[in-house]
Amino acid sequence: MAQKGVQLDRETFSCSICLDLLKDPVTTPCGHSYCMDCIKSHWDVEDGKYSYSCPQCRKTFTPRPVLLKNTMLADLVEELKKTGLQAAPADHCYAGAEDVACDVCTGRKLKAHKSCLQCLASFCEKHLQPHYESETFKKHKLVEPSKKLQENVCSRHDEVMKMFCRTDQQLICYLCSVEEHKGHDTVSAAAERTERQKKLEGSRQTIQQRIQDREKDVKLLQQQAEAINLSADKAVEDSEKIFTELIRLLEKRSSDVKQQVRSQQKREVSRVRELQEKLEQEITELKRKDSELEKLSHTEDLNQFLHNYPSLSPLSQSASSIHIRPLSCFEDVTAAVSEVRDKLQDVLREKRTNVSLTGTEVDVLLPQPEPKTRAGFLKYSREITLDPNTAHTRLLLSEGNRKATVMSQTQSYSSHPDRFTGWYQVLSRESLTGCCYWEVERRGAVYVAVSYKDISRAVGSDECRFGRNDKSWALHCNNSYIFWSNNVQTPVSGPGSSRVGVYLDHSAGILSFYSVSETMTLLHRVQTTFTQPLYAGLRVYGGIIFNNGASAELCKLK
Repeated sequence: MAQKGVQLDRETFSCSICLDLLKDPVTTPCGHSYCMDCIKSHWDVEDGKYSYSCPQCRKTFTPRPVLLKNTMLADLVEELKKTGLQAAPADHCYAGAEDVACDVCTGRKLKAHKSCLQCLASFCEKHLQPHYESETFKKHKLVEPSKKLQENVCSRHDEVMKMFCRTDQQLICYLCSVEEHKGHDTVSAAAERTERQKKLEGSRQTIQQRIQDREKDVKLLQQQAEAINLSADKAVEDSEKIFTELIRLLEKRSSDVKQQVRSQQKREVSRVRELQEKLEQEITELKRKDSELEKLSHTEDLNQFLHNYPSLSPLSQSASSIHIRPLSCFEDVTAAVSEVRDKLQDVLREKRTNVSLTGTEVDVLLPQPEPKTRAGFLKYSREITLDPNTAHTRLLLSEGNRKATVMSQTQSYSSHPDRFTGWYQVLSRESLTGCCYWEVERRGAVYVAVSYKDISRAVGSDECRFGRNDKSWALHCNNSYIFWSNNVQTPVSGPGSSRVGVYLDHSAGILSFYSVSETMTLLHRVQTTFTQPLYAGLRVYGGIIFNNGASAELCKLK
């Protein structure tokens, strides 16, 4: 506690300008004490202003006070020095080149603790005390130390700029507001700050919301990347197993064919060898007989010739004629294997077995700008075909399963759980994700639609009609247009055309229908969220009321 008291004594007898023990102490008329040299230097700076202020309380004096040494304070300081407790500068940090220096300190300046917007000066902690103690200074606006205080002063009038001109978008002083900015929309700088602070907070909220949205998007992309990796790994693993089984099956079949050919080869060669041996024996016998006959033919004795001729052994019966098979006896095997190869190649060339990555394409979550021209739409065109397994039995599919026509006779489709049985509808074989565009050429009344795969197929149920449920969206095209979604109809105006274009941005949830002629006219646009892959759908009107033969065709665009 004694040490603390000594420290307080040091502070009591320290000069607030040099922060050291008072030297030749003098007292100003307001009662504050300073080193004589310190206060003289301070007032020397103020010469020409016709008034002199106290560095602590800012009280001004006119004329400059004549200061005399305060002998009582001088004696007390000397007594304090004799105690051996030499006063040392307080543990303050001195201002460096990059720091804001105290404007009151003389000699080596300390770092400023605060800057005052009213005083347009910066103060260290010691010299800032009057702003905390004086009622007058307490109203001043203190901010973090700044080297740019002079930027708050009007260069023309040398006044603090406390006004803001909204017309010229600049800070001004009060004199500016009544002179060159007279008649302008001016407010106080504080009011403008409040207004802009509100806008700033609104901008921050927008940015923070966008950050949250983008973080969600990043998380979704990470999840999608993980899902793609898992799906790709599984596809590779499964395909390797399937192709291994296929290779094993082909190898087994190859071994079977080889074994059959070799077995047949062995039998045929054995038969040929057997016939060859018989023929060689016959040749030997014939040569022997020919030799006997030759010998007899050279017998000159008539009686001997006639005597020996009957004794010659008769010829054995000759073997039947040998029919030599063509050397291509195994060409039928080669032909059969070639046929298997050709069929396998045809199967592997079919689209449904081709490995396609379009279904796993990662769509950027940010919405893509919708094209403005037909050429722009055609960049997203998709070749789409109709799935016979979904077609109503009164719909005839033709043109490579791109065209559906209402017929009076029932078509001979096989039974399938995906088939529409209540309405003349059909879905595409291909699923639609990402950005897609296609066109439908119609004759008669047609629904041009998109739908989820799991739309109802129930007989007689409205749940399976395009646009009458929450699983499909449809544009009814006849003499006029009506859009249907979730069993709600919306009349649509637009130029009549036999061709309708459909643009889908699956990830952005955008579905647009266009009337296509010499120009493209937007008929209706939907903004929603698609939770499953979509399929193109067609519903063609038929029956007694409508002429049979109505049709809809998915156009070839490439």
